[in-house]
Amino acid sequence: MTLAFFEECKRLTKILEENEQKHIFQAAEIVAEGIMNGGIVQTFGSGHSHAGALEISGRAGGLIPSKIIMDPAGGMYEQCEGVGELLTHRVMIKPNDIFFLISNSGRNPMGIEIAKWVKEHGNKLIVVTALDISKSSTSRHSSGKLLYEFADVVLDNHSAFGDAALTIKGLDSKVCGTSSFAATLLLQQTMYEAYALMVEKGYEPPIYKSANVDGGFEYNLEFENQYSDRIFHI
Repeated sequence: MTLAFFEECKRLTKILEENEQKHIFQAAEIVAEGIMNGGIVQTFGSGHSHAGALEISGRAGGLIPSKIIMDPAGGMYEQCEGVGELLTHRVMIKPNDIFFLISNSGRNPMGIEIAKWVKEHGNKLIVVTALDISKSSTSRHSSGKLLYEFADVVLDNHSAFGDAALTIKGLDSKVCGTSSFAATLLLQQTMYEAYALMVEKGYEPPIYKSANVDGGFEYNLEFENQYSDRIFHI
């Protein structure tokens, strides 16, 4: 038995380390400035990309001033134009909010419309995508735009075309997508650098403690009450 996916992740990790450090630091600066000026982090990923949004919102070790923009249909209509625009009517946005949009292809209308709305409000946008794959794709939106074109910073997950990366002899299809793994590395390292920047500037970032640690629930609740008008609003 070979640990093929482990080996692929090691290879991909090295690529991310060599190519994405600058973008990670740029994204971290945006997050730090936004949080210190009263904003929150808002994340969105449709379908399987929702896993990336979960990485940096509402979890132990992550920012309390953060929330996920929920796709009620779970990605069913991400290819349909107008759905993303409709969703934005239910999202509160304030000047210092920072947005993370995660999409491997970056070609579907839902994410593109949310990105357009974010930039029309003048907010900062960080996009996680497979950049080379996206650039070679055709947009499904009538504007012809792709998600990365709206970004202030692109975090490239360097995933293979179609996401699946491994082959098995006797099986026609590739298996085991890497985009979720890569998104986790990129997003968590970005947030780590943002926290470090805030501390360096004398600002203590409000971080979730585990609710399974004694006192953690009470600590979190105190801070959640300070941000309740933002993080519990759709």
